[in-house]
Amino acid sequence: MTATSERATSRLSSVTTAVRLLKMFSEGEAEIGVTSLSRRLGVAKSTVYRLASTLVAEGMLEQNPETEKYRLGIALFALGALVRQRMDLSNEGRPYIFDLREATNETVHLAVLDQAEIMYVYDLESTQAIRMRANLGARRPALCTAEGRAILAFHPSEVVEPLLREGFRPRTPKTETEPDVLRARLAEVRELGYAREDEQSELGMRSIAAPIRDSSGLVVGAVGMAGPLQRLSNETLARYAPLVVETANVISIRLGYKARAAY
Repeated sequence: MTATSERATSRLSSVTTAVRLLKMFSEGEAEIGVTSLSRRLGVAKSTVYRLASTLVAEGMLEQNPETEKYRLGIALFALGALVRQRMDLSNEGRPYIFDLREATNETVHLAVLDQAEIMYVYDLESTQAIRMRANLGARRPALCTAEGRAILAFHPSEVVEPLLREGFRPRTPKTETEPDVLRARLAEVRELGYAREDEQSELGMRSIAAPIRDSSGLVVGAVGMAGPLQRLSNETLARYAPLVVETANVISIRLGYKARAAY
């Protein structure tokens, strides 16, 4: 075994041990000391100290200053909340996504933002022969998709601007990548209440999407509808847009969102 492969094996072993360490905690045993962790993991106390220190620095663990025992950290709560958010979005949105697909017979999906990309968390394909496909877990650059734009249009500039500066690889010859153009597209989404995309993610396909909000009013996802150019004319998209927006609004209400009354 080479020195490089030995280092890689060592790092993998450390990651595995760190994961096992985190799994030691439970509702019945919220705090565990180094000696107990060392015994259960079958590793030296020095190894436990090193791993625990790293996990504390990353917020995955906290140390009780009185007992010096460790407990799970707030960073894990945040990650768990993100998973729960995606589960809630999919579970609550499922029946309304089905209704939208039935009303349009085009592919309908739910998507969430994951850094610079969107990820599809639920999908219902059209029953027609020519249709858009989006496998669960599939990712696309957020700024070239209707779903991504519907989400990013309502995110703060400190989230959006780094994505605009970083850029992304065009997916089709029609993909827009210029920051000023994309800023204008996002402003258009805020004005219309939904996003539209023409062959910028997939050639021959068009889509529209509307933002989904949670109980705090934050945009946490989007519902989108997509299909081929020959079926989705401008007139057809204009007719379907209110259905997509209404679907997003209903899912938002299911997530606890209450729109502010206009005065």
